[in-house]
Amino acid sequence: MVNLKLNNHLRIAIDGESSSGKSYASKIIGKKYKCFILNSGLAYRYASHLIIKNKPKKIIPFLKSKFRSLNYKKLYKINLHSEKISSHVASLATIKNVRNIIKIWQHKIVLQNSRIVVEGRDSASVILKKNPKFDIAFYFDCSLKKSAYRRYIDLKKKTPLKKVLQNLRNRRLKDRTRRHSALKKHKKAVLIRSDLLSKQRMILKMAKEIDKVIKKNKN
Repeated sequence: MVNLKLNNHLRIAIDGESSSGKSYASKIIGKKYKCFILNSGLAYRYASHLIIKNKPKKIIPFLKSKFRSLNYKKLYKINLHSEKISSHVASLATIKNVRNIIKIWQHKIVLQNSRIVVEGRDSASVILKKNPKFDIAFYFDCSLKKSAYRRYIDLKKKTPLKKVLQNLRNRRLKDRTRRHSALKKHKKAVLIRSDLLSKQRMILKMAKEIDKVIKKNKN
């Protein structure tokens, strides 16, 4: 691996389909390159959690107040990966004003961390599009069948595989067709086919591309 100077910025965007392996890759890459890890999808899941729990009459003012001073670490103290939240968040993420609230919150975190991995569905196209822009971007793709099985295992087989598959199919359709920040591969993103690579080969491929960028930025 290229020798790192930790005072140098390194902004990595990782986008992709639901349950495509991008969260695993973000954790490994973040640790390897000593970066802060921002899972942008967790923010939307947290918003869904709050709405399901509190049932506010007006969700926009409610979410504004909740995200104004939200500590990112709080998101890891709650189970945000239930099927109920997964079903709810797919629709919530299509609302422009909701996305704007979360985008502002995410941007604050990006500005506070010059070495950061941003994982989600619009990391390269929105969150790290500019000011600051990503140094390198990856796009994860994985077959629906394999993604569904991964999700099924993550849920400890408590939800029938058939239902997990259907929910995932619906989520992918909404992600790709929503009006605002639809999921799509950035033209400069490196494609990672996680269903065709072992975890080790996947990380090695990503590290090779990141090292190229670090070396280029040093010159």
